[in-house]
Amino acid sequence: MVVVEKVKEMQKIIDSHRSEGKRIVCVPTMGYFHKGHLSLMELAREYGEIVVTTLFVNPTQFGPNEDFERYPRNFQRDFELAQSVGIDYLFAPKIEEMYPDNFYTKVIVGKFTDKFEGVKRPGHFDGVATVVTKLFNATKPDVAIFGQKDFQQALVIKQLVKELLFDIKIIVAPIVREADGLAMSSRNVYLSEEERKLAPRIFEALNLGIKAVQNGERRRKQINSIVLQHLRQFREFFIDYVAAVDSETLDEPEEFSPGQTVVILVAVYLGKTRLIDNVLVTVP
Repeated sequence: MVVVEKVKEMQKIIDSHRSEGKRIVCVPTMGYFHKGHLSLMELAREYGEIVVTTLFVNPTQFGPNEDFERYPRNFQRDFELAQSVGIDYLFAPKIEEMYPDNFYTKVIVGKFTDKFEGVKRPGHFDGVATVVTKLFNATKPDVAIFGQKDFQQALVIKQLVKELLFDIKIIVAPIVREADGLAMSSRNVYLSEEERKLAPRIFEALNLGIKAVQNGERRRKQINSIVLQHLRQFREFFIDYVAAVDSETLDEPEEFSPGQTVVILVAVYLGKTRLIDNVLVTVP
């Protein structure tokens, strides 16, 4: 595995592989790898000969009162984990490489960004869209792999790729969970011992939503209510939002239709840690 810090060097390497007819797969990350990240890297190997993982804690997707400074970082640990799953290149640019002085351009995706995470974290998706565009231009992939946990982000990126005419296939891989159901996240390290014990209740609540849909519940507000009711039993949760929506459009109909795939989205605070999760269910 080779670590690359410079954009021009990364592009030169990729051009060389492309000239040999090799397919390039990119796995964009902010580092502090867990099994979820590693599963994306392993999946990447199925889509191409050259796997590039990007490691960049992107300052432009954090709001003023968010956790950019606190976000967990451990390059040596990430290096060893990435090497253990056999990726080819770890692209780890410095901030000044990605955002030089006098940087004036940003990418704004107008669809999927006006609700949920887009409202709760103003400017977040502009930062995501901008950095992903830059990472795609640096790594020139044929395929890029993202995780389902950031469900809304994946829709934004698919829209970006479609409208800016990137010839890149976007794969969204299922959420990887701890044994007790908690969605794996780099931010889980923030949780205290007591908070960590409580965190799996989020997945429990989502599963109640799944069961309700599978048992014939189609009313959106009722599905939301079932999930909320479970979470509200635990006063430690501060609920940001719970939303059952169409998985392709994020629309919120009064009632879902047979055959429609619903995603139930949850965002909560547990102490100072903000956790997001989601599940997919098809209406019978």
